[in-house]
Amino acid sequence: MTGQRTISVTAAVARNPLVRLSTPVDLAFGADEQIALVGPNGAGKSLLVDMLTGKYPLLKGNITYDFRPFTSTSVYENIRYIAFRDTYGSADANYYYQQRWNTHDQDEAPTVRQQLGEVKNEEYRHHLFDLFNIEPLLDKKIILLSSGELRKFQLAKALLTMPRILILDNPFIGLDAATRDLLADLLTRIAAMGTLQLVLVLSMLDDVPPFITHVVPVSDRTVGPKVARDKWLERLSELDNRGEEQLVLANLCRQVEELPYSHTNYTSPEVVKLNRVSIRYGGRTILKDLDWTVMRGEKWALSGENGAGKSTLLSLICADNPQSYACDISLFGRKRGTGESIWEIKSHIGYVSPEMHRAYLKNLPAIDIVASGLHDSIGLYKRPKPEEMSVCEWWMNIFGVATLKDKPFLQLSSGEQRLALLARAFVKDPELLILDEPLHGLDTYNRRRVKAVIEAFCHRRDKTLIMVTHYANELPATITDRLCLKRNS
Repeated sequence: MTGQRTISVTAAVARNPLVRLSTPVDLAFGADEQIALVGPNGAGKSLLVDMLTGKYPLLKGNITYDFRPFTSTSVYENIRYIAFRDTYGSADANYYYQQRWNTHDQDEAPTVRQQLGEVKNEEYRHHLFDLFNIEPLLDKKIILLSSGELRKFQLAKALLTMPRILILDNPFIGLDAATRDLLADLLTRIAAMGTLQLVLVLSMLDDVPPFITHVVPVSDRTVGPKVARDKWLERLSELDNRGEEQLVLANLCRQVEELPYSHTNYTSPEVVKLNRVSIRYGGRTILKDLDWTVMRGEKWALSGENGAGKSTLLSLICADNPQSYACDISLFGRKRGTGESIWEIKSHIGYVSPEMHRAYLKNLPAIDIVASGLHDSIGLYKRPKPEEMSVCEWWMNIFGVATLKDKPFLQLSSGEQRLALLARAFVKDPELLILDEPLHGLDTYNRRRVKAVIEAFCHRRDKTLIMVTHYANELPATITDRLCLKRNS
């Protein structure tokens, strides 16, 4: 086994120019190595994964595989890849935004048990199910899983096939702290076993787990030489340009804070009021007798373990959940169901969430995606005025994606898509900003950028924030209140 290379890439160039990296790829994975592909948003990491998995034919060069001790030579059988979008489930042409909340559209959706199928190695199955606490999810519809529960399901499903190589795109996002620790421990033990090679795709340049032995940097669609993990971390500390970055962010924040006010047409001191709200799906209670009041200008951190009901709660506020009309809910001083339309409610709210990212499969120019936030549509059905398009471009510049405004949305990297969707949430200068895991999939710099923009927006008069994250360090310093949801049985 000494000297074995599971994957060897020699001077490889993709045939299709749209998925081609800037320079030919030369790369080899030793069988005893655990690899991290690391780079900023839009660097080309996913293009490299597509090449490694044989997704696209080559113009020149070659890729060879050695999956020993496994006898199968099939790439399909030996390599499993969980992409960023899989965090939110497998969205397809039949999936639409709000589907998760519409029970009458869930009848045909498969359960976790059906999707996992039969597993020959019963001991291994029990081990995985215990680690990921899968048993309580088995009879739950896939579509009803929270983003964190979906990540557990996708990981368990991939590991149950016992591949030779498992490629995981940002595996820890969407998981609560306890599950992150469990996953890190599981991956560390898997790496020590030596029969499964792990390849992590990471946007956080400095967040490389200890079980990783080697790092492959990817930048500007160029794959750099593989380096040992400790050498990579040394190089990062030498390249830290935080001082220059802070000047850029300070300028961005000043622009946001000085933005003229365009939406100040509500006067109620209460923004959100829930009175003994309960939500049930099948036999499970998601929210039970919840009382919650959000006053104008407050900044709330909403937390809770995976499946505690955070996204369900936000769907009620945003009028995406049909059950909201059966609940005692008031928004901006008006009780739900007293004549206001969904669009009147949404006109005051800027929102981004994992469900929204999952549903956005529109291959429109990125600026049209941002402009759709003006009218709260999935897609652009009303052409904005020139001055409105200028506002869209302004916000794209704030989030660092203005140069991508004409690029089709589905050709953007997952991190670039998230930045465009954030610009969409801010574009109408909303009174209430609801951010559900807004920093998902962003690289180190963009995380700091987005956090600074959120902070600056919160300094503006009477702006109200509800933010969900599993990472306390992602919350802006302006947070005034906290609500932690407990999972119901």
